[in-house]
Amino acid sequence: MHSQPSHPSRRQLVAAGMATAAAATLPGLARAQVFPARPVRVIVPYAAGGGADANARLLAPAMSAALGQPVVIENKPGASGVLAAQAVLAAPADGYTLLFDTFPYAVNAVLRKLPFDPVKDLVPVSQAINMPNILVVPAQAPYTTLQGLLDYARAHPGKLNYASYGAGGAAHLAAELLRREAGIDWVHVPYKGGAPAITDLLAGQVSAYFANPVSGLGYVQAGRLRALATTGSQRMAALPDVPTVKESGFKDFEVIEWNGFFVPRGTPQAAVDRLSAAVRDATRNADVRKRLAGLGIEPVGNTPREFRDFLAGQIDRWGALVKANHITVE
Repeated sequence: MHSQPSHPSRRQLVAAGMATAAAATLPGLARAQVFPARPVRVIVPYAAGGGADANARLLAPAMSAALGQPVVIENKPGASGVLAAQAVLAAPADGYTLLFDTFPYAVNAVLRKLPFDPVKDLVPVSQAINMPNILVVPAQAPYTTLQGLLDYARAHPGKLNYASYGAGGAAHLAAELLRREAGIDWVHVPYKGGAPAITDLLAGQVSAYFANPVSGLGYVQAGRLRALATTGSQRMAALPDVPTVKESGFKDFEVIEWNGFFVPRGTPQAAVDRLSAAVRDATRNADVRKRLAGLGIEPVGNTPREFRDFLAGQIDRWGALVKANHITVE
């Protein structure tokens, strides 16, 4: 007696098909959920050796430890961050290419005709740090105080010039704010980064520069540059004898330079959140905090939403100054 071959039921066939499909899909899902699975690239808009570059390189090892992948820094200076932003926007929106942008982000949309919309096309990940600037002049300058510089500028209109790391940066806007508040006339000399600006200041080729602490503090402490004032709401712990511009008679003068991370629009939210957490971990790292404190820099490490809200206020404030002072790209 021969038994009849058994045939799977319709229900069994459907179940087997679903199991096969699920098994085929699982490896893809696993790959999609593992971020990052390779090195992460951070593009810095300014030259190597400047403040933004140094800050990015200070944060990178701690971010790498948090992500479990190398964080590679690349410099792409030019047009106050625009060239670097374009490079990031040209990369896939997968979380593997970040922009480490700075203060000019908040004014570029007003100051320049951009080939992209910084608010819509770049997604805030996390604000990394805040730092006041230091108004520095050559050690041999004929003035030793902020008031002395202002008196000299008024007695020699148009003779003094000031360096910046590019039009629309904190150094530029701080000098323009001082121009408006103090009623002085001086000439803007833009550079492609803080390092070349400092080099020419040391050589006496420019009269003044609102340096960030990373690029300027060491030269002040070594006596190679003279600090006349700082731009925060209170004196820097690293320069306790240097007054703020506020306490020198300009009560509304406060300029805080910031650095933060962005990714292209369309980057998966899971990747944005993972990167934001890595920045937060880096800014809470004990060694990083100690090194930042020594430079008078405040670690932040906020959420994407908090960073977005902060940026909205910056855009309003500095966009208004650009329009009021008729600031243009030179």
